[in-house]
Amino acid sequence: MRTIAFVTQKGGAGKSTLASSIAVAARSAGERVFIIDLDPLQSLVKWSKAREATDVPVEHVPPAKLGKALVALEKKGVTLVVIDAPGADTEYTDAAIRAADLCIIPARPNVFDLWACELTRISIKDKKKDYAFLLNQCPPAQQTARVDQGAQALQEMGALLAPLVSARVDYQEAARLGLGVCELNPEGVAAQEMRELWQSVKRRLKKGAPAGKAEPKTEAKIEAKVEAKAEAKSKGEAKPQAKAEAKVAGKIAPKIAPKQEPQPARKQAAAVAEPAPEKAAKPQAKPAVKKAA
Repeated sequence: MRTIAFVTQKGGAGKSTLASSIAVAARSAGERVFIIDLDPLQSLVKWSKAREATDVPVEHVPPAKLGKALVALEKKGVTLVVIDAPGADTEYTDAAIRAADLCIIPARPNVFDLWACELTRISIKDKKKDYAFLLNQCPPAQQTARVDQGAQALQEMGALLAPLVSARVDYQEAARLGLGVCELNPEGVAAQEMRELWQSVKRRLKKGAPAGKAEPKTEAKIEAKVEAKAEAKSKGEAKPQAKAEAKVAGKIAPKIAPKQEPQPARKQAAAVAEPAPEKAAKPQAKPAVKKAA
C-alpha cells in the first residue's frame, strides 16, 4: 500500500479538487483507493456524500488515529491512500507528511503560492520525506511567462510533476457533483491531465521504498551501527568506572590495612644502619717490674 498526501501551507491551491480527481483516476486504473480527509472542514467528506458510487470511500480521521487507520486499510487490501490536509501548518498537516510515501505540494502560478511552497518543502525535508511539486490552475490557452517562471521556480526547489494542471470548468463541476473529471468528461482535456498525472505520481512512488520500511540491507546496517554505538558507549562508561573504583580502593586500602607495631627507635636505627665493625682487642697489660731492694 502506498500513501500520497496533498499538503501546502497556502489555502486555495486546489488540494481537495486534485485529491478527488486523482483518486478517481487511480481507481479507473485498477487501484483500490481510500481517501482520508484530515481537513477539519471535511470538504471531501461532503464530496463523498454527493457521490452516488461507493468505489472511492472517504473518511475523516483525526491525526492521533491516522497511524491505526492506515494499518487497518492495508489489512483490508487497499493499495492507495490519498490524504487531503488543511491549508495551514498544523498538527493535521504534520501528521499527513509523516504518514505519506509521497507529499504532493500544489501551487498556483503566483508568487504567494511559491513562497508558501518553500515553507512546506522545508517542513517535509525536516521529516525526511519524499516530495514533488504540482503546478495547478494554469491558464488553459497557452503557457504564459508567469507559468514558465512558476514552473522554473518549482523545478529549482525540487521535482515538478507533469503535466501542468490547467484551470478548467470540468474540475469545479466534477467536484460539485461528487465525481472526478475522468467520470464527468472522459474525453476532455482535464480527464487526460488527471490520467497523465496519476502515471507521473505512480512512477515517482516506484522510485522509493514505502515510508517506514527500510530495505533488509539498510536495516542490517542500522542494527550494526546501533550495536557498535552501544558497545563503544559501554567501553566509554567502563573506563571512568574502573578509574573511580581504583580511586575508591586507594582511599579504602590505607584504612583497612593491618596496623604494624611501631619498633623502638634504637631497633629501627640498628635495622637500617650498616653492621658496626668489630672492636679491636684490648692490649695485654705489661708485666709488673719488681723494684730492687
